[in-house]
Amino acid sequence: MVGGLWTGWGGRRRIEARQLRNLRRLVETVRRDSPLFRRLYGDLPPSDEVELSDLPVTRKPELMAEFDDWLTIRSLPLDKAREHLTDIGRVGVPIDDVAVFQTSGTSGEPAVIVLSESFVEYAYGIMLARFERYHRKLVRDVRNLGARVTITGGRGHFAGNGFNKLVQRLNPRLAKGFGVTFVEAEQPIGQIVDRLNAIGNVAWIVTYPSMLAILAREKETGRLRIEPALFTTGGETLTDDLRERVKRAFPSLKYGIADPYGCTECLALSFECSHGRKHVNEDWVILEAVDEAMQPVPDGTLSATVLLTVLANEVQPFIRYDLGDCVQFDEDSCTCGSPFRSIQVEGRQATLVRVGGVTLSPLVFNLEHDQAQRIQLVQTGEWDFELRIQLAEGAAAGPVFQEVIASVKRVFRDNGLDDVTVRTGEALPEFTGSGKFHEVLPLRNTGSRT
Repeated sequence: MVGGLWTGWGGRRRIEARQLRNLRRLVETVRRDSPLFRRLYGDLPPSDEVELSDLPVTRKPELMAEFDDWLTIRSLPLDKAREHLTDIGRVGVPIDDVAVFQTSGTSGEPAVIVLSESFVEYAYGIMLARFERYHRKLVRDVRNLGARVTITGGRGHFAGNGFNKLVQRLNPRLAKGFGVTFVEAEQPIGQIVDRLNAIGNVAWIVTYPSMLAILAREKETGRLRIEPALFTTGGETLTDDLRERVKRAFPSLKYGIADPYGCTECLALSFECSHGRKHVNEDWVILEAVDEAMQPVPDGTLSATVLLTVLANEVQPFIRYDLGDCVQFDEDSCTCGSPFRSIQVEGRQATLVRVGGVTLSPLVFNLEHDQAQRIQLVQTGEWDFELRIQLAEGAAAGPVFQEVIASVKRVFRDNGLDDVTVRTGEALPEFTGSGKFHEVLPLRNTGSRT
């Protein structure tokens, strides 16, 4: 925390100097202790002279294929990590002195993520270092108002639930201060609503934007009766339309919706300031907005993907790791006064729908109906889609499917795609393993980046 404060006070020059020192220290460590990176970096300049641009881009499939040589420790082979991940009773339980989580695998094979004790210290220390007076008041007020609830996947070793359990084991006193009630996202909506209503004084909810949309609808109908002061979202794109809808549905939101940018590979990737901007923790994280050729794009330009370097994790090195997100660095400085650069996040390449030569955002589809609880559009072939609907109680399937299919086909026609087939599906909408609900599931591309 003290180091983070000192770096921030020194402005851009101190941030960039600290970042370069941390990078070169990490490169030296992985050359010594990771057989994979020893090979990758064999022909590079000495570690104390290396620059970021000297380092090759890395991707999840190649790293996972060489997991045992990727880590800088030899005590956790992949089969041991996966055996641990199959035991749901050990969520948040460390193996020796490291924690193991998994990603949801939205874009392909799930990744196995290994975090050291030092990374846990970093995550909390850097969060405290970046707190403004506004954030301290927020946390104090929300604690006094009532319960904090996390709604996320409960059927796997995912960071949303597992990291909280890990902290409870490592530091019960700290965990008590951030006391959390966990609610499984996969259960029926009615049960989630009943659970939240039973808690009553819910002050703070942490969840995915897709779940936030469901809560807003339940609040609009009057079934959900809670009056939270704050929502925090992550893991998916929070649109401006959804943000405004939630604010209308929950007039109690004294502190609005916080939406920091992070991922399982780097939980404390950024912080959201009092002016709502996402600032990168650049002393311990390097984020590169690049084009398809992996060349940097100017600030103000949306990237094709983003490369992540996590300087705080020496056990499992993520160095110029192709994360697959589309981001844009802001051109102007933030009025909050922070010297750390800020970004806008547009979403993941893996969520885009590609038909022929046309690429569509999932946001162009209106997948809501007053007679349906959940609707999901699944791409089963380049020109073929299946619609899955969980109907509201007493709703007739035929008219609902007919109306939603007509709406979906209208979007395709408006984009010059007249030959797309949309058929009625028999299966119910599905969640990812981590409890996210994607309204649109694009065709899986086995050659995808991540």
